[in-house]
Amino acid sequence: MTFATYRGRFAPSPTGLLHAGSLCTAVGSYLEARARGGEWLLRMEDLDPPREMAGAADHILRTLDAFGFEWDGEVAYQSRRHALYRHALERLIASGHAYPCNCTRKDIAALARRGLDGYVYPGLCRQRSPEQGGRAWRLRLADGETSLQDRLQGVYSQNLARDIGDFVLLRADGLWAYQLAVVVDDAEQGVSDVVRGADLLVSTPRQIAVQQALGVPTPAYCHLPVLVNAAGEKLSKQTLAPAISAAAAAAELRQALSRLGHTPPPDCGSLAELWAWARASWSLDRVPAGPITIDA
Repeated sequence: MTFATYRGRFAPSPTGLLHAGSLCTAVGSYLEARARGGEWLLRMEDLDPPREMAGAADHILRTLDAFGFEWDGEVAYQSRRHALYRHALERLIASGHAYPCNCTRKDIAALARRGLDGYVYPGLCRQRSPEQGGRAWRLRLADGETSLQDRLQGVYSQNLARDIGDFVLLRADGLWAYQLAVVVDDAEQGVSDVVRGADLLVSTPRQIAVQQALGVPTPAYCHLPVLVNAAGEKLSKQTLAPAISAAAAAAELRQALSRLGHTPPPDCGSLAELWAWARASWSLDRVPAGPITIDA
C-alpha cells in the first residue's frame, strides 16, 4: 500500500523526562515530516503505569512546546485506547494468529535459549486453544525471514521464530504489550513513516509480523542514531541522563541538530532562527547511522 500523505509521529513514554537522546529523536522525526510536507503527530505511550513517573507526561508536553515543536491534531494517549487493542487481539485470536499462554518467566528460563532480545520462547503453550485461556497471549510465528529496508540503517532481517520466538501481545499482568499497541496505533492514526531511535530497530520485525497478521499496512522506517555515554550505554533514565532544560532550549536544539549532522551557522541564535534554518537545511543524507558518543 502507498500512503497518500506523509504522516510521522513522536511517541515518548512518560517513564522519565526528555533527555538529549529523546530530543534528537524528536528533532529528526519532526524535521523529516516537515521536509516531506507531511504531518507530525504526538502520542504518549503511557501503557505501563508501574514504570511511569508522576507528572512526566505533562512535563514532556510542556518541554516540547517550550522548544518550539508544533504537532498536528490532539495528543493521543495509549491509556485511552484499550478498546482498540482489545479488538485487535480478538481479531488475531479469531484468525488463529494468537494463542493463550500460562508460562511463567521461570518456566521459560528453565528451557529457553538466549536470542536477540532476551529468551526465545520455547513454544510450551503453542497447542493451547483459545477456549482454554491463559495468563497471557502470544503471536504465533511462522519460520522465515522478516526484512525491512530502513532508510538510514539499510536492510535489516530477522528469523523471528528462531531469533525471538512467539512473543507476548497481552501480558500476564493485564497490560498491553508495546509490540501490539504500537502497531494498532500507527495503523489507526494512518502513520506512513516511523522515524525513531535505532534502539528500537530490533523490535521492528516483530511489529511487521503483527501488521501482517492484522492485514494493516507497514510504514516506512528510519532509525536514527542513539546517543551513548562513554561506556557505550544508551542515554536513558536508567543511565541517569539529565533532563533537557527549557531555559536553554536554543542551545540544546543547536546541539541536537549538530549531532544529527546539521550544524547551524553562528548567526542563528534564537529558537525561531534555528528552526527556520533547520527546516530549510534538513536532509536525511547528512544524518550519521551509527551511535553518537557524548560526554556523560
